[in-house]
Amino acid sequence: MIKPAIPTCMSTQHPDNVTPPFFAESLELGGEDEVQEAYYAFSHLGCEEQMWDCEGKEVDSYVVKKLLTKYESFFKNHRLGENNFITLRVPNPTVERAEAKILLETLESIPRSFDAARLFYGNGDAPPIFEVILPMTASSASIDRIYRYYADFIIGRQTKPFKPGDITIQEWIGEFGPATINVIPLFEDREHMLNAHEITAAYLSDKRVPYQRVFLARSDPAMNYGLLGAVLFNKIALKRLWDLSRESGVDIHPIIGVGSAPFRGNLTPHTVRRVLAEYPSARTFTIQSSFKYDHPPDEVQAAVAAIRTHTPSIPPLIDEERGLEIIDRYSQRYREQIAALAPVINDVARFVPNRRKRKLHIGLFGYARELEGITLPRAIKFTAALYSIGLPPELLGLDALTDDDIAAIKTFYRSFTQDIGDALRYANLDSSFAPKGVFEAAGRIAGGDAPDAENAEMAGRVERAVIERKTESAAELVLQAAHLRRFLG
Repeated sequence: MIKPAIPTCMSTQHPDNVTPPFFAESLELGGEDEVQEAYYAFSHLGCEEQMWDCEGKEVDSYVVKKLLTKYESFFKNHRLGENNFITLRVPNPTVERAEAKILLETLESIPRSFDAARLFYGNGDAPPIFEVILPMTASSASIDRIYRYYADFIIGRQTKPFKPGDITIQEWIGEFGPATINVIPLFEDREHMLNAHEITAAYLSDKRVPYQRVFLARSDPAMNYGLLGAVLFNKIALKRLWDLSRESGVDIHPIIGVGSAPFRGNLTPHTVRRVLAEYPSARTFTIQSSFKYDHPPDEVQAAVAAIRTHTPSIPPLIDEERGLEIIDRYSQRYREQIAALAPVINDVARFVPNRRKRKLHIGLFGYARELEGITLPRAIKFTAALYSIGLPPELLGLDALTDDDIAAIKTFYRSFTQDIGDALRYANLDSSFAPKGVFEAAGRIAGGDAPDAENAEMAGRVERAVIERKTESAAELVLQAAHLRRFLG
């Protein structure tokens, strides 16, 4: 496969927005809204890539045909697969057993989309879809199976006759394309993020490819190990992938899945330069729903344009041994505090509104195993619940850090002080839910930053409504608090 331009800005369907987009038919996006969203991301915001999520919802496998039919003029001049890209996020059959066969249906749709594009453009063989993202990647075999299933069982069958002497499948229904697809592993937990380079190297060992993209999560690692754990694991993974690229001769292009809340990446139209500098070797950055819809369009367009100027550069050196030693202690304190807060998190999460018509992903949140049966909501509602009560999750676990720890963290996490200050703005220092010492530790790191009075007052109202079991009032206040923050969670 010819190496295409590698996108720098990937629009995703993560439902972290407070404000629905102007084109939405309801508060919860789905169906045709998401087709229009892809067009909007390409045509108005300037994104080169749209992640198309095939997990946890009714899958629209005709997205390419619908885009080309509905927005003919735009796509005649902005070819899918060359100028703009649809990248499918597929279920992981090893983990998501109930949706395993959706993977096969999704892979089967790729040649059909190829036919639709060939008919639309009338020339060329550039496939409109040629990459898929595998979430919760835990082995090179899991990536390889998708690569080989497509090549051997979807493309390979076209040369087979129905019986000896009969016509082939290709002669019967036409040629299948593209001949191969690229599989992008998405690493989401500590073990596999730190081993992403080894898993990727093993996958590439028997292939000749012009490049390989690798996706690193930010939300689930933060939820599992705290903000600092997520940042450090990403940093180590990026450095090791950079080294792999130099050693193997294969261009490795990392994708980092950042959201708008500081806990989930702190990528907003106002922090773009900071995030690009934080992860200099990343090639592609995600912009999620809050980035797109909770800010004025001109600010979003300018921020996307800034992302598109990013050129990856060498990642900074990290004292991995010292960093992991700090994270082990910090994460232990973070998890203890989350375990104590679990009942109120689950309670408040009920009032966080849905913004997409989908079932929940299984995800990788590990507390059901690691904290004796405690279960929690997925990352966006988890984050929104804690913000709503004035206890930003970025602040949890910080009381485990010494002055020497903080100094060491600042050597690899350049935005540490600013990110903690951003989170502290949404704190309610009078919260009855806050673990002892958390706000003091955050203030020591953030320096002069202090909570915003309006946010603190709103968080206090949410807390009272939750304690007094005022359901309707709590739901409305949670939404008002999110509007003040300009992100859901």
